[in-house]
Amino acid sequence: MKEIKAYIKPHKLSQVTLALHDVGGLTGMSVTDARGFGRSRAKDAPRRIVEDLADYVPHVKIEVVCSDEIVEEVIAVIQEAAYTGLRGDGKIYVSGIETAIRIETGERGEGAT
Repeated sequence: MKEIKAYIKPHKLSQVTLALHDVGGLTGMSVTDARGFGRSRAKDAPRRIVEDLADYVPHVKIEVVCSDEIVEEVIAVIQEAAYTGLRGDGKIYVSGIETAIRIETGERGEGAT
């Protein structure tokens, strides 16, 4: 099993969600509002703490846990649906998952995702 985390522009969330609905074997996804900055931050900008967080860029974090067999398809779907061609389209990260446990039934493994 793999966990896919994707940071995308908020206005692309609906398009990515609709595209992921078409991936066979995908059991679901989680969405979290996120803020941060990447390489596009000015290199010579002063480093300072900003109380109102105005310097952060809004993003949406999508988390998907899926079988190894559909990882590349999920990545391709997210990448295509989230693409705008502009700087800061986002990032996709893939990590291994050791196990999953369904709290309701105690089921373990890929069936619990």
